[in-house]
Amino acid sequence: MADIKKGSEEAVASGAEVLEKFEKESRTRNFDAKSLVKIVYVLCFLFTVYHLAYASGVRFMQMVNIKHHAIHVGLVLVLGFAMYPAFKKSSRTRIAWYDWACIALSACMPVYVFARYNVFISTGFQPSVLDIVVGSILILLVLECSRRISGPALSILSLIFIIYGIFGRYFPGVFMHRGYTWERVVQCLTIGTEGIYGSTVKVSATYIVLFIIFGEVMNKCGMGKFFNDIANSLAGSTKGGPAKVAVLASGFLGSINGSAVANVVTTGTFTIPLMKKTGYSKEFAGAVEATASVGGQLLPPIMGAAAFVMAETLGVQYPVIIKAAVIPALIYYLGIIIQVQLRASRDNLVGIPKDQLPKAGQVMREQGHLLIPIVFLLYMLIFSGKTVIVSAFWTIAVTIVVAQLRPISRMSLKDICDAFVAGAKSTISVAIACACVGIIVGVCGLTGFALNVASTIISIGQSSIFLTLIFTMITCMILGMGLPSIPAYLITATIAAPALIQLGVPDIAAHMFCFYFAMFANLTPPVALASFAAAGLSGGSPMKTGVVSVKLALAGFIVPYMFVYNQQLMLDNVTLFTGIQVVITACVGVFLIAVAAEGFLFTKVNWIFRVAAFVAALLMIDSGIVTDAVGLALFAAVLAYQYLKSKRHSTPAAV
Repeated sequence: MADIKKGSEEAVASGAEVLEKFEKESRTRNFDAKSLVKIVYVLCFLFTVYHLAYASGVRFMQMVNIKHHAIHVGLVLVLGFAMYPAFKKSSRTRIAWYDWACIALSACMPVYVFARYNVFISTGFQPSVLDIVVGSILILLVLECSRRISGPALSILSLIFIIYGIFGRYFPGVFMHRGYTWERVVQCLTIGTEGIYGSTVKVSATYIVLFIIFGEVMNKCGMGKFFNDIANSLAGSTKGGPAKVAVLASGFLGSINGSAVANVVTTGTFTIPLMKKTGYSKEFAGAVEATASVGGQLLPPIMGAAAFVMAETLGVQYPVIIKAAVIPALIYYLGIIIQVQLRASRDNLVGIPKDQLPKAGQVMREQGHLLIPIVFLLYMLIFSGKTVIVSAFWTIAVTIVVAQLRPISRMSLKDICDAFVAGAKSTISVAIACACVGIIVGVCGLTGFALNVASTIISIGQSSIFLTLIFTMITCMILGMGLPSIPAYLITATIAAPALIQLGVPDIAAHMFCFYFAMFANLTPPVALASFAAAGLSGGSPMKTGVVSVKLALAGFIVPYMFVYNQQLMLDNVTLFTGIQVVITACVGVFLIAVAAEGFLFTKVNWIFRVAAFVAALLMIDSGIVTDAVGLALFAAVLAYQYLKSKRHSTPAAV
């Protein structure tokens, strides 16, 4: 146990370094001047207090969307330029003069919107020369701040879209449009609610910021430890227990915090050393943590705030999203658990002795009260009739109160303030990405680019749903590379989802399909941030960890096809009997995928039966009676053959 503890402590010590290496958002300044530290701390605290006050419904804090969005973006830009240096070689202990200039300009942006709002309304949002100048500065500030925080990819993509908006007449084929002046593009992107101050910033300024604050408050009062302890008590002593603990703990925590890389570092510092100690390879240990952490964003009830963003985007109620997401997410995790179990059986890996693990009853007595805020949140969202924003506000308040019930979770006033500040800092990267995505969404709306992409994807797919799904998957994974989960979803929902919807795929299935593959960009090389971060903790090869992650998440790559072809898997217009049938066949399919991937059942599986298992799994995608029957027959054949083979190998030779 001492060795395990020592390994965990060493991993914790390297966690911050790994986070900074693989998550650009963590590369913040460490000021020498105490005055700057205090100023940034106060600004972050006020950032959180402002958004909580706005969410509370207090009348004097209510304002039209564009004003609220302007304040949100302005504060994010100010904090972004203050906290993030311009270049790798720039000072990380002080703020350069050009940073102060950017901070001053950023602070002026919301002031300008407030001052000009009545003029905008009276003129129908027609811009003056000054509006164009200020709007141009805002676009440059957003692009530069996004470059500093998230890296150049998103800023370059946004810049390409701006160029496309202006020079559309020079683009080939279906992508050609008449082109717009710089003034018209700036008007679209900065005046009104179609671009930077549009729908993408709306979800950042309402849902995302509140649930990030909620996650930080939960972390501060010990929710991460609770998830880890309860997972250890439930699965730690089973065969390959540490890997199952990683899956459970990372899934629980990932649903709340919404950041795959941060989740890898938070839980991986404890779970990866234990997996290696048990006997899992470095790459497999890292891959388990990466796949489980990414999957947390697919797991209800919070899905890293994606559930609320998707509900807003689709114009449906929150429970509709949860009902649609729950079975696919559980099947994804079932696939990981089965592979972990098969790998442990193949390599004869044991769990952690029970006397070294916490007891479930004791964990629940000491920390079980931390479940109250989650139950309260579900009640508020489903039964109270309150909006998501109000529900989130009161859930944060309840969390702070509930945390005081036990010494183990009790927070001081400083702890609460620190959680608020951490929430603001965590929001910056997502919020600036949403503002930058607003440029892309705005240009798509202005030029009709999304519809053109949809037509192109359908054309390449020759109007075949399957081929269109393949090309949409590739598009989503490319667009999702290196982006936070919500901005990745917003881009893919804007550009790729319309192709599926045009072919008759229900809106929610199309959006969920795009969301899944935008998330899996965090796992798949060459840009696999979650896998690379896990490799940084495990000491394994980053590329090999990425490959193993894809193998572990193989069920997740199949599940989106399952619910597109069979919406009953999303519990849409399904009877109890049909629902049970669909879930059972899906689970059998996932089991077969795991057998094909690991090459082991009761004993080693040869390549012929691995192929047979995979074919049987694919047959389970369609819920037809014939395909299910053939798939189940293949499943029975593989199961029977492997069982008999294992019995022959285990029977002692006759004397």
